[in-house]
Amino acid sequence: MQQFLIVSGMSGAGKSKALSNLEDFGFYCVDNMPEDLIPQFAQLCMATKSKYEKVALVTDARSGQTFDGLFQALDALADLGCQYSIVFIEASTGVLIKRFKETRRMHPLTKDGSDLLEAVERERRLLEPVRNRANFILDTTNLSTAKLRGELANLFAGDRRDHAMSVNVVSFGFKYGLPMDADLVFDVRMLPNPYYITDLRHRTGLEKPVRDFVFSYQQSLDLMERLESLLAFSLPLYVEEGKSNLVIAVGCTGGRHRSVAVAQELGEYIARLGFATTIGHRDAARAAVGGVL
Repeated sequence: MQQFLIVSGMSGAGKSKALSNLEDFGFYCVDNMPEDLIPQFAQLCMATKSKYEKVALVTDARSGQTFDGLFQALDALADLGCQYSIVFIEASTGVLIKRFKETRRMHPLTKDGSDLLEAVERERRLLEPVRNRANFILDTTNLSTAKLRGELANLFAGDRRDHAMSVNVVSFGFKYGLPMDADLVFDVRMLPNPYYITDLRHRTGLEKPVRDFVFSYQQSLDLMERLESLLAFSLPLYVEEGKSNLVIAVGCTGGRHRSVAVAQELGEYIARLGFATTIGHRDAARAAVGGVL
């Protein structure tokens, strides 16, 4: 089914960030399309069927115009049988002024000599008819950019919701230091160590004999069950909070055997949950000489 969004709202409230997030969720996005072209554009999208199933267009008051043309275009969409929703993004006047002063951007309605406060208040009045017709109103006054992403994911990501966040699972060795970008760190040094098996010492956790050894112990299976349960619970919560990338680091002493086997297993499990997943092994290629790995 065609999903058509009209994104509007206050300058500085987060429309550009919203459009970027919607693009991540599979929407074809267009910023500031002329109103009279919207019906023709919708016809083109509908004609291509599955190619442009999800479309988001931004329209705003940057030129100080009324929205009669927009409403006529929306009526034309309804006549075409195209269902649409209006998403209105706003913030308090004080926050908007603060954002413009911090970024040193010019408000689009100050070009006629108006001061910033007057421009913000005039824009709010201009946009009132659009706000009144909005299906969704998002107030970003107290929203971080991550939280805004989470709100949009809840509303519009649909079956791509899990793809709103990518997960990178990496194994490492504690003796070489923790990965600097890790969000979650799991220590698996309590598991039986293949290093002490002569035939396994120079292999890695990517090889079947090492994996079979690690997971031949009940404590390894119990640990995996608990880690998988934790991730099944927590990963959707990270998406809801607007997290776009999560790094999960799994460590053993040298990063060659146990951590590699567990990280690989966890990464495959997370991928089965539907998340965009990459798996890496930072220290697996280091030579297994000296010390305990």
